[in-house]
Amino acid sequence: MATTGVAEAKGTGGIDKMAALKEIYNKLKAEVLEDHAAEITNESAVQWIDRMVDYNVLGGKCNRVLFVIDSYNILKGADVLSQEEIFLACTLGWCIEWLHAYFIVLDDIMDNSQTRRGRPCWFTVPQVGLIAINDAIILRNHVPRILRHHFKGKLYYIDIIDLLNEAEFKVVSGELLDLIITHEGRKDLTRYNETIYRHIAEYKCAYHSFYIPVACALLLAGENLGNFGDVKNILIEIGIYFQIQDDYLDCFGDPEFMGKIGTDIEESKCSWLVVQALEHADENQKSILFENYGKSDPACVAKVKDLYKELNLELVYREYEREIYIKLIADIEAQPNKAVQTILKSFLHKIYKRQK
Repeated sequence: MATTGVAEAKGTGGIDKMAALKEIYNKLKAEVLEDHAAEITNESAVQWIDRMVDYNVLGGKCNRVLFVIDSYNILKGADVLSQEEIFLACTLGWCIEWLHAYFIVLDDIMDNSQTRRGRPCWFTVPQVGLIAINDAIILRNHVPRILRHHFKGKLYYIDIIDLLNEAEFKVVSGELLDLIITHEGRKDLTRYNETIYRHIAEYKCAYHSFYIPVACALLLAGENLGNFGDVKNILIEIGIYFQIQDDYLDCFGDPEFMGKIGTDIEESKCSWLVVQALEHADENQKSILFENYGKSDPACVAKVKDLYKELNLELVYREYEREIYIKLIADIEAQPNKAVQTILKSFLHKIYKRQK
């Protein structure tokens, strides 16, 4: 399906949007490096931060930045945004990317992941190790400095700070739930269920990656977030769908194409697939799952994957994807604001039937 808005490389008026994003990123990075240089006289330390920020903030698809600026552009209904409007929207988008970098650096350490975005996780890079914990905290501290520098005095300044703080609270709460339930699941796999799964997916992924970019755009456009409760719910549902896609691709996707190696089975994750397996399996099939799930032995992993195929979970996933798409389209088209409808459809079409 063709994508709209957020998937396009070119911006309004033929401007190369990605080049503009990178230019603004470089400006923001230079500002925070100047802050560090004023406090840390050691040149090597500043160079470390320079490299660390590039390694962790860049490297993705910049979707969160694109989501903010495209959503803002649609809300404004303007053919061309002013340079100031573009800069502020991009800056908020980059703040979300900075926050996300903070999350994934720590998440990779806690999960002992090895690859991220097609290259080694930051903590596995030679000479980094657990210095990555402090690096993550540095990334988090960049966000309020950027906001204060560019947004202090604006009517929505406090709202933006509250929004990003709430996003962080939800992500770390979701991370804790993920870690605790995984620990319990290693002893008793029946602890995994649809309710727990949805909480983890909402808190760790949906809220900050899908709702927050649109909420930032709404605030930039002078809107009251209290009037967009239904929009928030739809975006969170799209985000949960995105996480379910991730879980499916973790098992059935091509690691080379995706840029990461799936380890949900080995790590005994509360994945959508294992929740579905528990719902569909008979007692004998559950025994196979209990005996092999959460073990790093390739033979055990293969048995779990074979069981997933035996249970036709690929077909279950396709049916879920078909049904959620129909439901989301209906919910979107029920929104009275046509600009909001356009934004929501662009998000959905961006990820619908994705392969990585």
